[in-house]
Amino acid sequence: MSPTYGPSRSSSDRSGSRRPAPRPGLVLDVDRSTPPVLLHHGEQFRLERLPADRSRIIYPPEPLHGIEDPDRAIRDALDDPIDSEPLRARMFPGMQLTIAFDDISLPLPKMRRPDIRQRIIEAVLDIAAEVGVDDVHLIAALALHRRMTEAELRYCLGDRIYDAFAPRGQLYNHDAEDPDGMELIGETRHGEEVQISKRAATSDLIVYVNINLVSMDGGWKSTATGLSGYQALRHHHNVATMRATRSFMDQERSELHRSNWRQGEVLRDAGIEIFQIETTVNNDLFGDGPLSVLAKREWEWTPKDRLTFLGVQKGLDAMSRNARRKVLHGWEAPYALTSVQAGEVEAVHRLTTQHVYDQQLVPVEGQTDIVLYGLPYVGPYNVNSIMNPILVMCLGLGYFFNMYKGRPVVREGGVLIMTHPTTNEFHPVHHPSYIDFFEQVLADTTDPREIETKWEKQFAEDEWYRHLYRTSYAYHGVHPFYMWYWGSHALEHLGGVVVVGGDPDTVRRLGFRPASTMADAFEIASDIVGPSPTVTYVKNPPIGMADVT
Repeated sequence: MSPTYGPSRSSSDRSGSRRPAPRPGLVLDVDRSTPPVLLHHGEQFRLERLPADRSRIIYPPEPLHGIEDPDRAIRDALDDPIDSEPLRARMFPGMQLTIAFDDISLPLPKMRRPDIRQRIIEAVLDIAAEVGVDDVHLIAALALHRRMTEAELRYCLGDRIYDAFAPRGQLYNHDAEDPDGMELIGETRHGEEVQISKRAATSDLIVYVNINLVSMDGGWKSTATGLSGYQALRHHHNVATMRATRSFMDQERSELHRSNWRQGEVLRDAGIEIFQIETTVNNDLFGDGPLSVLAKREWEWTPKDRLTFLGVQKGLDAMSRNARRKVLHGWEAPYALTSVQAGEVEAVHRLTTQHVYDQQLVPVEGQTDIVLYGLPYVGPYNVNSIMNPILVMCLGLGYFFNMYKGRPVVREGGVLIMTHPTTNEFHPVHHPSYIDFFEQVLADTTDPREIETKWEKQFAEDEWYRHLYRTSYAYHGVHPFYMWYWGSHALEHLGGVVVVGGDPDTVRRLGFRPASTMADAFEIASDIVGPSPTVTYVKNPPIGMADVT
C-alpha cells in the first residue's frame, strides 16, 4: 500500500517553527452570557440570541493544515497507488485515455487557482505524453447538471489545458442525452441499469479526478453517476431510495451509496478500467482576511472582529441583490489540500472518507426538539447563479439536515428552522424546468411520492428541456424533482419546517411555515414540539458534520 498524504493536527511552516494545532469541533451549551450568534441568511447575515439553558451550538473543527508540497504528493500518488499498478504502467502508445473530472458543483465556494483538478490533470497529461498517448479526451462529469461555460472550464483546468484540448473537440461537457454518445453496460442484481458515456466505456482507461468536499462524494458515485444519465440515475435518485437513506454522509446507512456501489460492480465486472484519484481539502473557506470573522466562535470575537463583521454586514445590506451576488460568487476560498490518494476505486475511497471525517466530525450527544441552520448564498446547483426556492429546500432539508452520522441532530417529529430570504426568483437560463416545477407541480402537491408518480416522466422526457440541457446551460428537466426528493427523508422525519425572513407566499408554496423573526419561529415550533423546546444551532459554513450518539 502506498504512503498516503493526509492532514495533521500540528506541523511546521517553512521557517521550521511549529504551527498551532487546529482545534477540534465544539458543542457549546448556551447560557445568559453567550453573545448573539452569526447566521448566514442567503447573501446577507443575521445575529440572533438563542434561548439560554436549553440551547447548544455545534461549531465545526478548525481547518486542518494542508500538505506542504501538493505537486509532489500528487506525483507520489500516481507513482505509488493503492491496489493498482502505477499510472504510467497502465498506459501505452495508441491507447484511448479518458480523463473525467468533477464539475463546478464542487468545491463550494470555488477554490483559489490553481484548482486541484488542474494540478492533477496536468500531472496525468505529463505521464501520458511521456508514454506516447495521443488519443486523450477530457470530460466534465456533470451527469444531469448544467454544462460548464468556457470561463468556468478555464478556471477549473487552466488556460494551457483548455487551449490544448477544447479547440480540437477533446475537452467537453458530458451529454447524458446524446443518443449516440451513451452506452448501456448492464444491470445490477437488483435490476438497476448501468449507463455511462460511450467514450469512457470504450476507452482503455478512465482516469477520474475527484474532489471530496463531503463524505457522500467520490467512490463509484464518480463514474456511475457523473458519467451517467436518466436511464441509470432514476434507479437511485427516487423517493424510495432517499427515504431509505439515513444520511447521505453515513455510507453504512445510505441506500444511495449501496445503489451506486452495485452499479460500480457492474462497471468493474464489465472490464471497464478505472484509475481513481481522490482528494480532500480542509474547511478553510474564509482565510485570514476580512471574512475570517465568519469562521470564528462569537465569544472570541475581538473589537476589531465586531467592527469587521458590522462593516461586511452593512456593506452587503447596502448593495443591490445582483451586486451582492456578484461579490459573493466571486469569492475564492483558500482551501488547502489535505490528502490525495489514487488507485482502485473502493480502496481509495475508504481512505478518502476517513480524511473527510478527520476534518469534519464533531461528537454530539443526543437529539433536540429543534435544529437551526443559517443557509448561505451558494449550494451545489447555483454556482454563478441564483438560489431559487427549490434549491433552498434542497440545501436545508437535503444537505444540511443530512450532515450527520448515526442519528439526525433533531428528534423525530421535531422542527427544522432555517434562515434565508427564499424569494420567488429563478435563473431563466440555468433553471428553466425549476420555474415550471414551482408554478405547476408545487401548486398541485408538495408530497414527494405524488410528485414522482404524477409529474416526473413528463419533465424528464420533455424535448424542450432536453434541448436546453444539451445546447444551452440548463439543468436537465428532471433535476428539480431530484432536488425535492433529496429532502424527502427530512420531510418524513420532521414535524415541521419554519423559514425565518423568507417571502411568505414563496415559503408557503414550498409547504413550510414563514416567520418574520427568530422569536416567531421558536413560537411556531413550540406549538409543534411543546413548550420550552431544546435547540441545536449547527454553524455551517465552515463545513462540519455531527456524529450523534
